[in-house]
Amino acid sequence: MTSSAEIMPTAASTGIDLTAGRRAFLQSFGLTAAGALALGGASFGSAQAQAPSAADVFNFALNFEYLGAELYLHAAYGTTLGAGDIEGTGTQGGVIGGRAVPFTDPLVRALAEELAADEVGHARFLRNILGSGRIARPAIDLSQSFTVFARFAGLVPPNGTFDAFANDQNFLIAGFILEDVCVTALKGATPLIRNNEFLEGAGGLLATEGYHAGLLRTFLAQRGLFTQAQQVSDLRDYFDGPSDIDQGLGTAAVPNIVPADANSIAFSRTPQQVLAIAYGNAALQPGGFFPNGTNGAIR
Repeated sequence: MTSSAEIMPTAASTGIDLTAGRRAFLQSFGLTAAGALALGGASFGSAQAQAPSAADVFNFALNFEYLGAELYLHAAYGTTLGAGDIEGTGTQGGVIGGRAVPFTDPLVRALAEELAADEVGHARFLRNILGSGRIARPAIDLSQSFTVFARFAGLVPPNGTFDAFANDQNFLIAGFILEDVCVTALKGATPLIRNNEFLEGAGGLLATEGYHAGLLRTFLAQRGLFTQAQQVSDLRDYFDGPSDIDQGLGTAAVPNIVPADANSIAFSRTPQQVLAIAYGNAALQPGGFFPNGTNGAIR
């Protein structure tokens, strides 16, 4: 199997014509949104027949705070969440993959450390609000999930591997894969929260995740990773349906640091769209970053 210490920088290494669009690339491999990353499992639960409660929304967000905390804790320190930060309702799972990144840029290392502290803080904040109703950390994959995502995005060849923890550049790309999704997920959840106190908390989470996403996009633009960012954006757009709401970084001549609509408002994603990206399939079968699915009513 071909390994990749760095992300493959252009389409030349894969023989894919990027001008034809990432959707055309996926179709050229005979992939469908239902099959690219699917690992099997259950579909979106019947609990979604009714509007989710604020607790359902916060538990849904907690799944992704667990994911972010594990990504950044491993990258910054080679550690994981402690036993007191992961127990709760549902099936508690382990973490596959992850290790400390051998950072060469002190500013990227500092970013990883700050992101780790923020995501741990978010997880604890949500767990405290939810109390005994909080979910346990689900099983999380930080290894094969990134490799398969990178293969289908065209970041590495079809038989290549992508190690999110190999170097500064791969770490930044890995963070970019997830952070824009978290921003749009929180934005999309705000209409579901009726309690003003809870809404303020959700707004605080959204603001911090927006900072995270903006910083990652800035670091990537500074390094000239415009093509790679577009490849990631196209694949996220492919999984979340025909809405075409994802945006890459533009070009060196016209950078796009802040993804927004015509009114400069951040985009929203539904829970289904978020899960399709996280699971890697539009059928909403557990897989990808959550091999056994998320915990909670929204899954």
